[in-house]
Amino acid sequence: MDISDQDFETAQQRGAARKASFPAAVSVRFDRRTSRLVVALASGLQLSFLPGDVEGLAQAQPADLTEAEISPSGLGIHFPKLDADIYLPALLEGFLGSRQWMAAQNGRKGGQVSSDAKASAARQNGKLGGRPRKMAGAETA
Repeated sequence: MDISDQDFETAQQRGAARKASFPAAVSVRFDRRTSRLVVALASGLQLSFLPGDVEGLAQAQPADLTEAEISPSGLGIHFPKLDADIYLPALLEGFLGSRQWMAAQNGRKGGQVSSDAKASAARQNGKLGGRPRKMAGAETA
């Protein structure tokens, strides 16, 4: 597939605009004391987060995280031992994962929350006989 000069120039402009709108990573390290990844940005901001909160790093061991590489653009981090990558702008947009993954995480947390309204609804449902029992051999749709 050939890329025209116009396509190349357009891609260069998009890349430059993205790089200008987001500070590049200048260093990344795994802090064993706190079990957190620490990313220093060119703006002086440091991001610190638990690997388990990041899509693709949830099952990582500390030894897997000690060797991280910053991409030439400074917008990505690669973990060679895991063959996993983090794109920093997307990480912050979805807050440590894709929108779909974060929605699943938030739904899981929301289902675990106990509130007065939830407890009241459960009591009312209990007065009505509660959740219907499953019929043996019945198929669910």
